[in-house]
Amino acid sequence: MVIEWMQFLLGTGLLIFGMIVFVLELLGTFKFKYVLNRMHAAAVGDTFGIGISLLGLMVLSGFRFVTLKMGLVIVFLWLASPVASHLIARLEVTTNEHIDEFCEQKVIGDKEEEGCKS
Repeated sequence: MVIEWMQFLLGTGLLIFGMIVFVLELLGTFKFKYVLNRMHAAAVGDTFGIGISLLGLMVLSGFRFVTLKMGLVIVFLWLASPVASHLIARLEVTTNEHIDEFCEQKVIGDKEEEGCKS
């Protein structure tokens, strides 16, 4: 009985924390002005929020085959989402003609670094 309550409280807490991450992601997406900053907030929020929410669902469902499936979904999303957002960001940088308005390039030693304004 006590273990079931602990499982319920932990799972519900993780789900609520995942929802808070989604709300912060939404606020970050609307707060930033530049598309790459908005996309970064959305990508990080999605990856972390979905991972925490699915972890909460895994705790709530207990040790079953469905739990394994949700774990595999977490692994897939944690691998695929950052790669997809990185490719979209590179496409934006290479095709945006007005990127100099938002980003500045600095040459430090042999490396060239970019910094974008919020």
